[in-house]
Amino acid sequence: MDKEIDFLKPRLVGKRFENHSIPLEVLRDLSVLEEMISETAKWLYLNEHGERLRIPKGFMDGISIKMTEISEGSAIPKLVLVIAAAGASLLPSPSQEYFEKARDNVVNAIDAAENDEKITDYLPEKLLVYFDRIGRGLLDDEQIEFRPDNKIRPARLNKKTRKTLILSSSKVMDYTDEVVISGLVHEADQKRNTFNINTLDGQEITAPIDLVNKEVILEAFGSFEKKQKVTLKGIGRFNREGKLIKIESVEHIVLIDILDIAARLDEFKNLSDGWLDGKGKSFDQDGLKWLENTFDAYYDTSLPLPRLFPTTEGNVQAEWSIKDTEISIEIKLASKDCEFQAVNTVTGEEINKTFDLAQRESWDEICSLLKGSGGVTA
Repeated sequence: MDKEIDFLKPRLVGKRFENHSIPLEVLRDLSVLEEMISETAKWLYLNEHGERLRIPKGFMDGISIKMTEISEGSAIPKLVLVIAAAGASLLPSPSQEYFEKARDNVVNAIDAAENDEKITDYLPEKLLVYFDRIGRGLLDDEQIEFRPDNKIRPARLNKKTRKTLILSSSKVMDYTDEVVISGLVHEADQKRNTFNINTLDGQEITAPIDLVNKEVILEAFGSFEKKQKVTLKGIGRFNREGKLIKIESVEHIVLIDILDIAARLDEFKNLSDGWLDGKGKSFDQDGLKWLENTFDAYYDTSLPLPRLFPTTEGNVQAEWSIKDTEISIEIKLASKDCEFQAVNTVTGEEINKTFDLAQRESWDEICSLLKGSGGVTA
């Protein structure tokens, strides 16, 4: 019978893990972790046996890491070291000892990255490249604690420490990460199977055309003159300074509605002071993100999307034309409130109100007014 030994119980922290579930893209990281630990075990063995050029034959046979359960407390995958029945014995095997040493070195390297200590005390530069494939699926607010019971130094792998680990290798000139970008497809080369996208912040990025996404890419390219935007999610390659160089692979790409809220607000992010003939304030980035999230959470999707315009004061103007009614809302990002005005162009009837947009009830009332705008009623 195979022997199972408790090996590692990392804790995944973030909203996606609160129901004790792990997305498949994060599970992929655990398989790469096994590969990294195996290679680290080999490196440790050769490092301690300087007279040997190769590890002993069969050194890694019959030993592996598998996940047996996901425990509560965010999401905690229980990883065990499995030793095949033929190699199991009462005493630890050399391969088991080196797997456990390798685990400790990997966790110590992550801890060193978090605490600005020397990472190569635990791992050689050549093994740090594995972090290019571990943690890539983590979002900005997520992390993996490899020592969750240690409240002071839990050895957290997140976007920051992952980047530190990768770039601690002088052999690494760039790294990959998940990326979401929006822009216009201004060039498509079917011979080379590539296309170029102009991002909203002015970059020109090359990406591959694959069979799954080809139709959408070519449709976006054909509608370039109509300013048809797309949103692309995939794996991007970045230089050491964090600048996106190119897209390695496209997970999916979708056409954006011309009135799409997130895409329009993204355009406002790039407006600097003086954007309108020397006038016009730049926009508060946190305020724009708040507005995007609030629209997404509270706006009734059965209603038409508004046209959004930047104001010189750094606020956002939203406008609707519904039947005989013209509606406008000036959204003040700093105070998170708005001035609502609706005018029936036939009867001249008006509604003027102020709403606190931090309250869901305000959005419910605004949506109700929009629905009733065929004949404006207070």
